[in-house]
Amino acid sequence: MKRSLVAIILLSVLLALCACGGKTGPAAMESLSPTPTTAPTPEQSAAEKALAAMSTDEKIGQLFMIRPESLDPNLTPAQVHNAEQYGATEVSDAMAATLKEYPAGGIAVFSKNISSPAQLTSFVAALQNASATPLIMGIDEEGGSVARIGNSKSFDVPKYGSMGKIGATGDTENAGNVGYTIGSYLKKYGFTLDFAPVADVNTNPHNIVIGNRAFGSDPELVAGMVSAEIDGLHRAGIMSCAKHFPGHGDTMGDTHDGYVSVTKTWEELKNCELIPFVAAMKAGTDMIMAAHITAVNVTDDGLPASLSKELITDKLRGELGYKGVIITDSMGMGAIENKYSSADAAVKAILAGADVVLMPMDYRAAFEGVRKAVEDGTISEKRLDESVLRILNLKEQYGILK
Repeated sequence: MKRSLVAIILLSVLLALCACGGKTGPAAMESLSPTPTTAPTPEQSAAEKALAAMSTDEKIGQLFMIRPESLDPNLTPAQVHNAEQYGATEVSDAMAATLKEYPAGGIAVFSKNISSPAQLTSFVAALQNASATPLIMGIDEEGGSVARIGNSKSFDVPKYGSMGKIGATGDTENAGNVGYTIGSYLKKYGFTLDFAPVADVNTNPHNIVIGNRAFGSDPELVAGMVSAEIDGLHRAGIMSCAKHFPGHGDTMGDTHDGYVSVTKTWEELKNCELIPFVAAMKAGTDMIMAAHITAVNVTDDGLPASLSKELITDKLRGELGYKGVIITDSMGMGAIENKYSSADAAVKAILAGADVVLMPMDYRAAFEGVRKAVEDGTISEKRLDESVLRILNLKEQYGILK
């Protein structure tokens, strides 16, 4: 009787639980299992580890790509930026010491640094060996009139008349072949970045600086060619850099000399000049170069794109959604040098949202200017880390950062 009574009571309890929606079996056990209080932490990437180990000076250095001559303490800024003279072709002890004191994120090599295939290979390797953090080694190798290696008689590499001629074929495969061919020989000499493709639309027949460096005057054609060249560079293992945002093709002046403006509105730019840049983003361009062009009918700050938060942060990053590295055009050019000190220009560019300051006129002054801005809080540690991590991620992606 007692056993029957116990059984009846248990059965009644179970029925009551079911009637009230109570859980039994595995589901009930699952609901009673403890919930983890913290999610598992994924292993840090090489870029994150490198960032965590860096001193403030090492971080600041990552924000600069410089000329090799900027490391030579015996040269003046004017000599450093001389297009033909005072070219460094090997790494001296003094240059190595400067790179240790003022570390850089990358080096841009020019014609005056190149004499032969053996010399160039040795020079690039020596620069890498002198740097505590692997460098991005960049070069202007567009093909056509701007080709530091291709236009040297000492190198047996394919040569191209101009990107305008490539665009005139109407076949994007030709642009892809340009990217792969150029990228392949750059890789051979130790380079990791080509300052190409030119994404400008050559819409102004009076343009004196772009001309046939652009693929053409039709933005859709240029967009297709730009995307194909980026793909070719990537197949060769070389970083790409679409230039010159927001578009240099409809300007008359040369930012090498001084102030240049574009008068189009943002909507007008989106319907023409910006089409190839949007295509470049979709193609995965590693960098976009901000020009020293002032977009007078787009921004209120009156600043060149390279220094304009409205264009870099609000438009390029915000509205267009670009997540890659943003690099300025050379800060030694007249449009910047005529109006801003090296320190002021570098700080303004970083505050505007640029990640890399390219070739400041006076590297030491620019470096120290950024250091002071970090120390006094003008540039926050968070802002500094944001750009440095973006740069280190790119280095990791291309196998530069071990």
